[in-house]
Amino acid sequence: MSVVRSVMLKVPSATAKPGPSIGQALGPLGVNMAQFVKEFNDRTSAYTPGIPLPVKLTALSDRTFTFTIRTPSTSHLILQSLGLTSGSESPGTKEVGELSMEAVYEIAKVKVKDEANRGQDLEGMCKTVVGTARSMGVSVRDFKE
Repeated sequence: MSVVRSVMLKVPSATAKPGPSIGQALGPLGVNMAQFVKEFNDRTSAYTPGIPLPVKLTALSDRTFTFTIRTPSTSHLILQSLGLTSGSESPGTKEVGELSMEAVYEIAKVKVKDEANRGQDLEGMCKTVVGTARSMGVSVRDFKE
C-alpha cells in the first residue's frame, strides 16, 4: 500500500456534504467521497458547525485514505473573536477592529496545539497572531514590540 498523493482541503466542520468542492479534489484520487464526509463529520462533531477547517488527506493505492484535521486559520479565529466577516480592504491605513492581548493569548493557545506548529512556543505564536491581525487591518491593544 503506497501513497498516491496528498491534498489539502478546507472543509466546514460537522456539516461537510458530498459535492463539487470535495469531489473535484477526491475524485481523481479514487477516494470514496461519502466515506470521507461521514468520517470527517464524525471527527469534527465537537466543533461549532461550519467552521472552515484545513484537512490534509493522503490517498493510498488501495483506495483507502487517512486525513489529519488542523485548527482553524488564525485569520478566521481573529475575525470570529471580533465578530467580523472580513478584514480591512486597505490594511495599514484603515483599521476594522482592535484585538486585546487576552484574545491574542487565547488564539495562540489554540494554534500552538496544531501539529503544523509543533516546536513553536506560546510567545512566538502570540507574535504570529499579532502579525496576522495587523496584516488584516486589526490593531492589537497593549502590544509592546
